[in-house]
Amino acid sequence: MLQTFAVAAAGCTRPRAEVFILSEFPPHFAGIPVVARCPSPKTRATLDAGSPPSLSATLPSVSASEGGTTGLPRLPSPLQDLRDERLERRGVHLRLKRDDLISSEVPGNKWRKLRHNLQAAREQGCTRLLTFGGAYSNHIRATAAAGRRRGFDTVGVIRGEEHLPLNDSLAFAAGCGMTLTYLDRTTYRRKTEPAVVAALVRQFGPSYVLPEGGSNGLAVRGTAELVGEITTEFDVICCATGTGGTLAGIAAGLSGPKQALGFAVLNGAQYLDAEVRRLQQEAFGTATANWTVDFGFSFGGYAKRTTVLDDFVLDFGERHGVTLDRVYEAKMMYGIFARAEAGDFPPGTRIIAVLS
Repeated sequence: MLQTFAVAAAGCTRPRAEVFILSEFPPHFAGIPVVARCPSPKTRATLDAGSPPSLSATLPSVSASEGGTTGLPRLPSPLQDLRDERLERRGVHLRLKRDDLISSEVPGNKWRKLRHNLQAAREQGCTRLLTFGGAYSNHIRATAAAGRRRGFDTVGVIRGEEHLPLNDSLAFAAGCGMTLTYLDRTTYRRKTEPAVVAALVRQFGPSYVLPEGGSNGLAVRGTAELVGEITTEFDVICCATGTGGTLAGIAAGLSGPKQALGFAVLNGAQYLDAEVRRLQQEAFGTATANWTVDFGFSFGGYAKRTTVLDDFVLDFGERHGVTLDRVYEAKMMYGIFARAEAGDFPPGTRIIAVLS
């Protein structure tokens, strides 16, 4: 169901701005397609006809190579062979897709999710980005940095109460010029409801609203482009999975018998099966069947850690000189090694693991 709220035009260059909220969505936090924007006449006509605009019909064209004097990430990211006797004795060949190296400020999947959304916001005449996240959100950091680089005002809606001094993540975002505001946890759970979004837009002005984690149709189209950068043959590509956007895009970008495998980093994340399909439908109008989510390596939940995981991270760093992010990539990598040891990958399997 599409609901519309009129607001004063303070942040977009077109004469009148409106907030469009897609209010039918799965009841969980992951990647809800909530967009506030200055609509073009074509989009306005589509909305008047009673259906939401097609993202695929308005996908912006963005060059694959960024960076240079802009300071933004540069693609493609490098591919690195990883030799490890624990995999080799099982006949498994692993390469790392080093999206973590493309930028220190807007790394990996965060940039891939943002780049088409930034272009869309610019084309719609919006000058402000508004998004959601926890106090340690990488998405909040990335949005603040990308907004500063591209000349957008940014607002970060943070879950919970303000704590001073700010932690490193929020201090970085504030240093990039992001305005931080806070919602108590009860209200934050309602962050995609029309009344909550409308109140935020009234407070801060018309905004291009990005969902928590940045996962929407345009984000999925950005993550799908990762596959085209890989020039070597492979059978399985793995990624850590939080909101499902990266897995949805990677799977959509595959061809032939290749498979995508996501490792859930949250407990009780079985909703991701439906969410990945929804995101693919939003981005491409169809869902693929070439992916699965492994729910067995969350290590207690989001940002939770155990001595087993910590020991694995330390050992991996000593063996390969790569420090794994404990929230996301460490859980994926542990899962790959555990599944290889269990014989889940047939001998000769060629795996790409995405580090972002």
